[in-house]
Amino acid sequence: GVFRLDIMNFISHGISVLPSDSDESEDFSLKDMEELENWDENSGDSGQDDEAQTEQEKKSNKKKYLKLYTVELVEKARRGEIDPLIGRDDVIERTIQVLSRRYKNNPIFVGDPGVGKTAIAEGLARLIALNEVPKSLADAQIFSIDMGSLLAGTRFRGDFEERLKKLLNELKNIPNSIMFIDEIHTIVGAGAVQGGALDASHILKPILTAGKIKCIGTSTYEEYKKYFEQDRALSRRFQKIEINEPTPDETYEILKGITPYYETFHNVVYSDDAIRAAADLSARYIQDLHLPDKAIDVIDEAGAYAKLAVAKPTVKKPRINIRDIEKIVAKMSKVPEKSISSGEAKQLKNLESGLKSTVFGQDDAVHLVVDAIKRSRAGFREPNKPVASFLFVGPTGVGKTELARQLSMSLGVPLHRFDMSEYQEKHTIARLIGAPPGYIGFDQGGLLTDAIRRNPYSVLLLDEIEKAHSDIYNMLLQVMDYATLTDNQGRKANFQNVIIIMTSNAGAREIEKPSMGFTEKNMSPGAASIPKEVEKIFSPEFRNRLDCIVGFRRLPIEIVRRIVVKQIDEFRVQLGDKKILLDMPGEGIDWLARKGYSDTFGAREISRLIQDKVKSIFIDEVLFGKLTKGGNAAAKIVNDDLVIEISKNK
Repeated sequence: GVFRLDIMNFISHGISVLPSDSDESEDFSLKDMEELENWDENSGDSGQDDEAQTEQEKKSNKKKYLKLYTVELVEKARRGEIDPLIGRDDVIERTIQVLSRRYKNNPIFVGDPGVGKTAIAEGLARLIALNEVPKSLADAQIFSIDMGSLLAGTRFRGDFEERLKKLLNELKNIPNSIMFIDEIHTIVGAGAVQGGALDASHILKPILTAGKIKCIGTSTYEEYKKYFEQDRALSRRFQKIEINEPTPDETYEILKGITPYYETFHNVVYSDDAIRAAADLSARYIQDLHLPDKAIDVIDEAGAYAKLAVAKPTVKKPRINIRDIEKIVAKMSKVPEKSISSGEAKQLKNLESGLKSTVFGQDDAVHLVVDAIKRSRAGFREPNKPVASFLFVGPTGVGKTELARQLSMSLGVPLHRFDMSEYQEKHTIARLIGAPPGYIGFDQGGLLTDAIRRNPYSVLLLDEIEKAHSDIYNMLLQVMDYATLTDNQGRKANFQNVIIIMTSNAGAREIEKPSMGFTEKNMSPGAASIPKEVEKIFSPEFRNRLDCIVGFRRLPIEIVRRIVVKQIDEFRVQLGDKKILLDMPGEGIDWLARKGYSDTFGAREISRLIQDKVKSIFIDEVLFGKLTKGGNAAAKIVNDDLVIEISKNK
């Protein structure tokens, strides 16, 4: 029978009185209470039952833990449950080489989330199932370990270690077995108690050293650096294989290979142009994710969208085209649908006219910028360089920053603006690429590199570059020459699809000085004063790497008048929402243009003047006065001052 002491020992310490083999002992915990009850009913002849156990039952017990906590990927591939691996031949070749080694035959895939690390392991299993691997791996089996299930239910100290040890013992008995642990950094510290040194990684180390069990792991750069690499004894047993994000062209080939599976699932047909658009648009507009994962998400969601849009089943399958892909990308990226277009040629054709309609008085500067961008897109630029690198110079308030802002809006790409006044000290430059080892923030990456890695298609604006520490120029030399920048974690940011714009007031102070005689100084592209000032601030090797030094001229009065009209029209739209009509005569426009512009402050003073003389008049009237329910307002000039008369609706 069962005594009270036996039950207490079992509940408290997991000590069982059941007869068992030392090598094949059961994994006892509270969930095994049913087995205890069954043993109690047949306790008298337990020894006879043990002897009567069939050989088949013993064999099944030998793989008990493998069945509970692993999935055999090669068998899964034979059942057709794994999609084919497209490309990645170099990674597969390197993986097979590492697995064929005598010692340290454990590859670990390290890369950004979504670049296909798990897919490579599954693709290797599919190649084994198809017998397309060398003889050394022809009979290999890949067991994917579910660490969550392995940890679940381990209530007492030692339960997890016991499960893992028995699982590894079962793997030892299977020749040419390969263990696959997704997110392998989770084993560092798994099962450890506070103040204890033993965890899952310490159990794996001696087994991996012997080389009898091979292990494939995956991890991201952050987790590998933060957790896995800290355990040097464990990380040295693995061979690091970096998995880079594929290019849009490589992603297109991947999508072509797996699209038939999605066509069968969603009962749709993808056009070749739609597949190409999914690769290109997802790379450009969907941020914080990586290729090919985000492109596959677009294809999958477009199929679901088309399938649900069909009210009744039809014989003819819905066809997904470029327009459908653009809609899905707009929804996923939260970018306005009108900004997303795969027709870049049409966009570039209208770029110059669009910029000239929003940036006034700088037609020469706009032409130089657009010409350089078109030259790059046409392929007449050296490869492995940014789209274009510009230095905008000129007085304040003439549209340098505004041109960069309008350019990003016209191209439909994000604008990364860095105010260089924040980087005047030598140590602050490190914030752009990340703090060096041993300093606070080493594990956080760099502001500039992270921004470009998240948005590889963008406009980079370095505002008032001359205010930054001179070390910034040395860093930008590499960016303008090779379009790459490495952060403190060793990750490269690719600037090949980035337009770099730097603004400077170089030469502005020289222009502001009163001139002798009757000479009028006016900044213009190629003016003599611009190169003279630029040469003093920027080194020859820096200037040599610029596509163009774009000089911005001072604004004549007719251009200032157009700026005033634009800002008044924008204010009229706001008043229209409140049913208020504003009449601004030509003399009012002239007065605002004359009073609002100066050579010292440029056009910046115009918005302040409109705010003080026009907008502030309406505040109290809209909230509490005559215009609460709409009305009319008329401006006129009285004694060289702008006066606004208000009348409410009758």
